[in-house]
Amino acid sequence: MSAVSTSPLIRLHPADNVLVAKTQLALGQDLPELGLRTRAQVPAGHKIAARAIAQGEPVRKYNAVIGVAARAIEAGDYVHSHNLALVDFDRDPGFGLDVKPVAFVPEAKRASFMGYVREDGSVGTRNFIGILSSVNCSATVISRIAAHFTAERLKDYPNVDGVAAFPQTTGCGMSSPSPHFDLLRRTLAGYARHPNMAGVLIVGLGCERNQVADLVDSQGLEKGRMLRTMVMQEVGGTVETIAQGIRAIEEMLPLANAYQRTRVPASHIKIGLECGGSDGFSGITANPALGAAMDILVQHGGTAILSETPEIHGVEYMLTRRAVTPEVGQKLLDRLAWWEEYTRGHNGQFNGVVGPGNQAGGLANIFEKSLGSAMKGGTTPLQGVYEYAERIDRNGFVFMDSPGYDPVAVTGQIASGANLICFTTGRGSMFGSKPAPTIKLASNTPMFKKLQGDMDINCGAILDGEVDVPQMGQRIFEQILAHASGEKTKSEALGLGDHEFVPWHLGIVS
Repeated sequence: MSAVSTSPLIRLHPADNVLVAKTQLALGQDLPELGLRTRAQVPAGHKIAARAIAQGEPVRKYNAVIGVAARAIEAGDYVHSHNLALVDFDRDPGFGLDVKPVAFVPEAKRASFMGYVREDGSVGTRNFIGILSSVNCSATVISRIAAHFTAERLKDYPNVDGVAAFPQTTGCGMSSPSPHFDLLRRTLAGYARHPNMAGVLIVGLGCERNQVADLVDSQGLEKGRMLRTMVMQEVGGTVETIAQGIRAIEEMLPLANAYQRTRVPASHIKIGLECGGSDGFSGITANPALGAAMDILVQHGGTAILSETPEIHGVEYMLTRRAVTPEVGQKLLDRLAWWEEYTRGHNGQFNGVVGPGNQAGGLANIFEKSLGSAMKGGTTPLQGVYEYAERIDRNGFVFMDSPGYDPVAVTGQIASGANLICFTTGRGSMFGSKPAPTIKLASNTPMFKKLQGDMDINCGAILDGEVDVPQMGQRIFEQILAHASGEKTKSEALGLGDHEFVPWHLGIVS
């Protein structure tokens, strides 16, 4: 799409038989470029038929099939879920066919930011002390400990971003051993060793399945001055645990405050890529612009983590064709096969249904949503596929398996090592996260203006003709460097992130 186009319609590919309405189209409105009039009112971000489409004929957007015509569609008709049927079809994974060498920036010329270097060589973008609960039974206690450390009590520790509690709802009443049990421990350990954490306190009850000592030992965590544990039944109950927890954090604070930001290469940046409340413009502005920014980040040696497995359903071949080996591509297909079985018989998004906000924003089904979602990952080779909350051990573009539910997906990305989150939205999301802050990117200008208190970047400038996608990608990359260096995001300024730690709940509750 041209950044300076004044047409009310957006043609995304010459082969497309639907166009996207840039602004709302009225019934009977003249469309000179198509030589016809609209046959219905079409909301902004929604689709209109560029020509007659026979019943059963594939409907193409970005030259990708997003379904078939459920009935004959006339040129100028409104095209949405009422006349677009989702039909699955075989896709050639084409392992590695689209792999292209990355044009890496020479190390001497690579971008940098001001980060916190930890003893293990990892680099944080923030400097928190975190409190984790091994089980829901200790969730209130850790929240009370964190609440003690008000801004007034932290004023003597300017290098500490805060004391954050991460309460969670499970840890007992669950199968163990089990994949769910392993996933929970992996997630907690990912937060405990996260580079945005200067210190961590883990609090348990004492009789839960997820025993604190076993959690520490099984995950290879090492207790010390900056990683401490506490068990309520051993300490003496609620009041005494809160008191001892406060004392433990007070002892950590001077050590945490001793960390100073230093200049480090952008190769230490790991971005979790998320989208929520998507609309018909997300795949035209915010998602491809974020993808362009991720291409730049990868060229500077950094890491981009795409997730939300249900939201690549139907376009997975776009990623398998970029897989560096057939094994990497097959691992992605294996995760999709697992999801197909996991969601069988349920009205989940993986089976085609998207949320009401997506529908209202112009997305008819999961294939259409997936088209935009996958664009966040840019165009560089797919280096690896990881389980949920599995530690990312290579740089470049990677995929981490997760649900599409925003808090669960982001929790896994942070546990895997993401030290910043980039979150695109078309309808408007009020999401924030700790200890890795969230940068929110709006797909359209009206929403950005309405929700300026929550949005960080207006990718609607692409639709407005101010910039093109590569220029916006550069803007995003530069803002990533600023936020990595400590500039607060809108969600941080609002204090969001205290309730968004949501590990994936896989198993039964017993």
